[in-house]
Amino acid sequence: MSSAAAEPAPAPQQSRGAYLAKIGDCAACHTASGSDSAPYAGGLAINSPFGIIYSTNITPDPVAGIGRYSYDDFRLALREGIRKDGKRLYPAMPYASFTAITDDDLHALYDYFMHEVRPIAARPPVTALPFPVNQRWTLMFWDAAFVKHQRYEPHPNRDAQWNRGAYLVQSLGHCGACHTPRGLAYQEKGYDEQSPVFLKGNVIDNWFAANLRGNHASGLGRWSEADISGFLRTGHGAGSAVFGSMLEVIEKSTQYLYKEDLDAIAHYLKTLSPQPERSAYKPLASAAARSVETSLTHPREDPGAGIYESYCAKCHKKNGRGDPPKFPGLAGSPIVLSENASSLIRLALEGGRTAKTRYGVKPEKMPKFARRLTDGEIAEVLSFIRNSWGNAAAPVTARAVYLLRRDLQK
Repeated sequence: MSSAAAEPAPAPQQSRGAYLAKIGDCAACHTASGSDSAPYAGGLAINSPFGIIYSTNITPDPVAGIGRYSYDDFRLALREGIRKDGKRLYPAMPYASFTAITDDDLHALYDYFMHEVRPIAARPPVTALPFPVNQRWTLMFWDAAFVKHQRYEPHPNRDAQWNRGAYLVQSLGHCGACHTPRGLAYQEKGYDEQSPVFLKGNVIDNWFAANLRGNHASGLGRWSEADISGFLRTGHGAGSAVFGSMLEVIEKSTQYLYKEDLDAIAHYLKTLSPQPERSAYKPLASAAARSVETSLTHPREDPGAGIYESYCAKCHKKNGRGDPPKFPGLAGSPIVLSENASSLIRLALEGGRTAKTRYGVKPEKMPKFARRLTDGEIAEVLSFIRNSWGNAAAPVTARAVYLLRRDLQK
């Protein structure tokens, strides 16, 4: 690996390959829900627009896993999306990002999975998508159209920290797999900073993966590098808290990364330019803020204010600032101001919790309101939140709540 993409030496008790597997968050996808005693044995149901895809067993078991994979077999799977029997892998396995992994890192990963991971003879359910997407051979055309088969090349006009962050985000970290918008063929619309929509946010499995660009309202424009690094380490940062699918990323991956790598990721993300946005955030002066707080106790003109007072203000406070890091703030929150409100709606329906990490505070739970509030009431309170305390974003409609409730069967 070039010096621009070099990482700090691993801790004595951890091999380099084990650390790289943490960066890649391999355990999260290749371990079935509730099966932490069988890491990497596969079986996780991954929702896709075409049906459920089950993750594979990547332990070195010779029959159920990858124990008979040579290094070249392993390389083809990770970089080319081709498994040992020659069949194409569905791009739910983010090989379009992994193709950028350096040779040194790929060798270290192979050594780890072959010599350190415990073999488990578990056979995951077989993926059975409907015709025509079950014709894996057609994926060769998808691959030819959308995948750049090349290793990461350090940018000579950028410093080593930027290049390290770019490498981690674009390759092993495969951040774009969730955070970059998808096209009609379900391809990522960009794989690096040269694309204006790279990491601009994307709906995946009924969550909106946040905008990681420099947008002032809905992105990371108001976050410092320290905020981003701390968020990846603890699940808390800039008054916000992790939720949804990102919980597993924090808990199983980024909390274990060296601080130098977290800082490099943060440094790289802060260089991504903002893109046009329809939401805005302008912090209110004290008099205007008091006016919003007064409306909470006199909600005749805004039913959402009354619902907020009854169900939300105890934790998130009348001023919308919450009690960080225990309870996240809503005033100025990028996820509150996201153009797509799917995550807010899903949190209101299902509830949630904050992360359990080595360095963070005790996790807190948010109650679910699917049975306590109607579609209209959820829309009203979320619209109030998205347009109070200086927030300005499109209101949430009752139909949007209904559709997501239907999809989630809540």
